[in-house]
Amino acid sequence: MAPHAISVDVEDWYQSTIDATAPLSDRFEASTHRLLQAFADADVTGTFFVLGLAAEKAPSVIRAIGEAGHEIQSHGYGHMEVFKLTEEQFRQDLTRAKKMLEDMTGQEVYGYRAPSFSVDHRTPWAWDVLAQTGHRYDSSVFPMRMRRYGIADYPVEPRVVTTPSGRGIVEAPIPVFHCMGRRLPVGGGGYFRLWPYGVIRRAWRQLEREGRPGIVYMHPYEYDPGELDQYRGVVSLKTRLHQGLGRKAFPRKVDRLLREFRFGPIRQTLADLLRQVETGT
Repeated sequence: MAPHAISVDVEDWYQSTIDATAPLSDRFEASTHRLLQAFADADVTGTFFVLGLAAEKAPSVIRAIGEAGHEIQSHGYGHMEVFKLTEEQFRQDLTRAKKMLEDMTGQEVYGYRAPSFSVDHRTPWAWDVLAQTGHRYDSSVFPMRMRRYGIADYPVEPRVVTTPSGRGIVEAPIPVFHCMGRRLPVGGGGYFRLWPYGVIRRAWRQLEREGRPGIVYMHPYEYDPGELDQYRGVVSLKTRLHQGLGRKAFPRKVDRLLREFRFGPIRQTLADLLRQVETGT
């Protein structure tokens, strides 16, 4: 079986979570360096989906990601949910981010993750636009219906999607596991913060028994447990609880998962499917 994949959405907590029009703070830069050190300690390379705004704010951090051997792909430019954009606005956002990252790193950018997993039933044109703009894989679908995003009953394994215009693109959904006839989220982020590690391990073992790779996702701010305590802006108590719960334990859970299972960048996990797209077979 191909290795599991580990990925990071490089963004700033307040701008991406609270106010998309806000300037980015400096905190994500230090947090990203902490993540890079954690990956180096585990001798693991992963995929970093970089927000265009983050690349503009901290180009030296993005270069450090590439110099450490990690895969750099696109998280779009402005962290706007795809279902809030028109098809043309989405195309412009993709093109702007792709060019910026390629100019900065000297490497082709051909993978994408949408902000807030916002490729769903409201964006039937998204895969076509991604393929048209030179993207060969996407990791934006949450294969269960959640309050803000997700596609109920979407296939759980990575697969080649044929777009309405006949193009091919690989979709690598966020992993879920099955328990008592239900799909439960176990891909990372807030779910990793809330689940006990025993549940996470059980889910990953289930993925391996079923022969499907999992893709962990995380954010730099999940390696910054003091951010919410130190932030003095106006954030509701509900948001503070939702965003802060489980942050301190998050790095320890990831460290244990990296020790117990085999991980790599998404391009490695999807290698066979990417060859199908690239060769048209």
